[in-house]
Amino acid sequence: MADLFASDETDDATADAAPLADRLRPRTLGEVVGQEHLTGPDGTIGRMVAAGKLASLVLWGPPGTGKTTIARLLADAVGLRFVAISAVFSGVADLKKAFAEARQMAGTGKRTLLFVDEIHRFNRTQQDGFLPYVEDGTVTLVGATTENPSFEINAALLSRAQVVILNRLDAEALGTLLDRAEEQEGIALPLTAEARQALIASADGDGRFLLNQAETLFSIGAEEPLDPAALADFLHRRVAVYDKDREGHYNLISALHKSMRGSDPQASLYYLARMLTAGEEPLYVLRRITRFASEDIGLADPQALVQCLAAKDAYEFLGSPEGELAIVQACLYCATAPKSNAAYAAQKAAWRSAKETGSLMPPMNIVNAPTKLMKDVGYGKGYAYDHDDPEGFSGADYWPDEMDPQNYYRPRERGFEAKVAERIAYWERLRAERND
Repeated sequence: MADLFASDETDDATADAAPLADRLRPRTLGEVVGQEHLTGPDGTIGRMVAAGKLASLVLWGPPGTGKTTIARLLADAVGLRFVAISAVFSGVADLKKAFAEARQMAGTGKRTLLFVDEIHRFNRTQQDGFLPYVEDGTVTLVGATTENPSFEINAALLSRAQVVILNRLDAEALGTLLDRAEEQEGIALPLTAEARQALIASADGDGRFLLNQAETLFSIGAEEPLDPAALADFLHRRVAVYDKDREGHYNLISALHKSMRGSDPQASLYYLARMLTAGEEPLYVLRRITRFASEDIGLADPQALVQCLAAKDAYEFLGSPEGELAIVQACLYCATAPKSNAAYAAQKAAWRSAKETGSLMPPMNIVNAPTKLMKDVGYGKGYAYDHDDPEGFSGADYWPDEMDPQNYYRPRERGFEAKVAERIAYWERLRAERND
């Protein structure tokens, strides 16, 4: 997989036609954004460059964070010949050729940096093939991977390379890329301030994706800046509407749903009968009632979902028409149950938040650490085991460092959910007391 700003040197004509992301590729390590913890004076890569001596590396990070660019600039910085191969398109013959050429060049005093993109895609035997050439200095290996090296790279190879972790690009780094894009193009992006932030959020830390989106926006020649809604309409297709020849079908299922939500069992039964007597597939209707049990009842009465699933089993066992009575029972149970859409509202809020925040890392104390490498870089350090607390509650903060705690689920004071609200309030009091 090509990474942020990765490109071979091109002549001027080709460069002018290259994608914006390639035209904006950094020319020095100091221009790489978002990875200052590695490229700065105190970073692993910065110290290697200052010493003029480069060890074999595995660059581990999300797409579009600069792995290929860093490898290329490293070769330039320490005076190594740069050779790149991709594990997706290369095989044993390509590796043998690269090693033979590297050995020949070493005889002339020119050392080689061999960059292997998506190194995790090579199998174990192919990875073992790197070992003698890395050990004798024929090549300085720099591998790039989006996958956890602990699981995807041979232990023998991993022991001979230093793993460096690239960060997902944050909003500041992505904003810098947009600034550079506007300077390169000589015009401002046709976006309001809010739409600009929405564009940055949509990139999910991927610089190349962001610049590709920006290039599309530069090409439209918009007369007025786009707001977030107009930006979404432009960059994403709308979902197709239902076929109009089935309008009556959807009108009836909507009427059934809203009658149950309004706690009118009589109207609910009427619309159910309308659909089933018209020949509607019974399990289709039951699927919608089951959805209702989670969307409009939820934990106000957890038995509603159980009733719906039992109705499915009964219908599949009895068939029509006997099994339809079980569907009637599920419909009436849902229509007469206490209502709450708290779970549904919580889902929508959480999904929206997940899309906006992208791939934020959980706090290190609650991530899994099954390998020594992961423990060494801090995975799982400081985890508080709740069962060790007398209350069975540690009060720890489980949110990503870059994100404030959210309140998605707000239980209603109805049915069983009232008891859930009491539990949550109790935990919130304990958490506040322990964090004072």
